[in-house]
Amino acid sequence: MAQTVLPRWRGFNLLEKFSASAPSQSAPNSNRNLPFHEDDFRWIADWGFDFVRLPMSYHCWSSPERWLEMDEPVLAQIDDAVELGRRCGVHVCINLHRAPGYCVNPPAEPRSLWRDADALAAFIYQWEAFAQRYKGIPSSRVSFDLVNEPPAPNEAMTREEHERVMRAAVAAIRAVDPDRLIILDGLSWGNDPTPELADMPVARSCRAYAPFGISHYKAPWANGESFPSPAWPGGWNFDDTPWDRTRLEAHYAPWADLAARGVGVHCGEGGAFSHTPHDVLLRWFRDVLEILTGHNIGWALWNFRGAFGILDSNRQDVAYEDWHGHKLDRQYLALLREF
Repeated sequence: MAQTVLPRWRGFNLLEKFSASAPSQSAPNSNRNLPFHEDDFRWIADWGFDFVRLPMSYHCWSSPERWLEMDEPVLAQIDDAVELGRRCGVHVCINLHRAPGYCVNPPAEPRSLWRDADALAAFIYQWEAFAQRYKGIPSSRVSFDLVNEPPAPNEAMTREEHERVMRAAVAAIRAVDPDRLIILDGLSWGNDPTPELADMPVARSCRAYAPFGISHYKAPWANGESFPSPAWPGGWNFDDTPWDRTRLEAHYAPWADLAARGVGVHCGEGGAFSHTPHDVLLRWFRDVLEILTGHNIGWALWNFRGAFGILDSNRQDVAYEDWHGHKLDRQYLALLREF
């Protein structure tokens, strides 16, 4: 049974607040704690898309030493993004990519969201602040994705610890804003749908990065320089078993099963780094989009502008079109618009 709880939102991640200072390697010009761009929202809407996810670092508005102090001028820039979403008819998903006590990317947080009471208290405090700030704005316009890509259960975090933190945060948000749409990323960096939380009135977010040898080929932060040359079908993953369409369908089957149980599912990130050959990217991602669409699961490309995106990706095997001073990958855009 296809996913029916959420709209099949389609769009992009916008990275203006992905980092408080240093640029990332996937979007070197877009994420230095800058205001969000009106043009991005307008172009996204004009091309027929209706969703943006804002993966943000709490360092943009709070220091690690003062978790409970939030910089109002920076928060006002997030308000501006919410307003741009309203004006353009684009849903805005607010996400803590770096949360007090956890981030999938280095540097590691000094405290643990999963085990340290002060980190959990700060995490809840910040989400309560967002809940109060956007209370009254319908969930059709704004959702909360609590923490980006929790790890695989290991010595640093058990499934039980993850569940405890998520239940506490959801309860705190609901106490402020009972109707807010809340989204939880899957464990194992968005790949495990956590059926143990199926009783909670929240949605889930998966990823479109499998097989990893296609999505992160030559990505330096993921050791992608050691991956074999991408092919599709035949994509490499960590088990060394070549992936094809059938293996890809099996990858998404647990998410389809969760949707069949009445849980909302969306794919919050996906795509391939700029070194993946363009023809491989287009063949692989067509299969991804066909499978997600078959389950009525929406998606958001990582990113809009940058090495995974349709603008300014710096791919060396694309005939770009000039788009208001940006380099547009028209072929990739056309593929996305099909779905």
